[in-house]
Amino acid sequence: MSALAVFFYPALDIRSFLSDIWSMKGRELLRRLKRYGREAGIDVHYVVERGKGSHGTLYCGDRFAVIPDLKQELKAGTLRAILAQLGLTPDDLK
Repeated sequence: MSALAVFFYPALDIRSFLSDIWSMKGRELLRRLKRYGREAGIDVHYVVERGKGSHGTLYCGDRFAVIPDLKQELKAGTLRAILAQLGLTPDDLK
């Protein structure tokens, strides 16, 4: 992206930067959330039976979110929506 485009469209540059950072597969998200749960003392578990097709339900304490196929790459918006449903921020996964 050129310097001129960044000057006129700074939000576009930030969005594309964040989408590059936060691309991960469902399995990696599950692994990071389980690690977060261990550190925070929160029960985190994934139930395959509570979903249709390749989807499953992830429980994080008293909250839950439906996770798409664990083998596929999650889009940035989907990842943000999952984290919002669980009451987490992207910084919690680092």
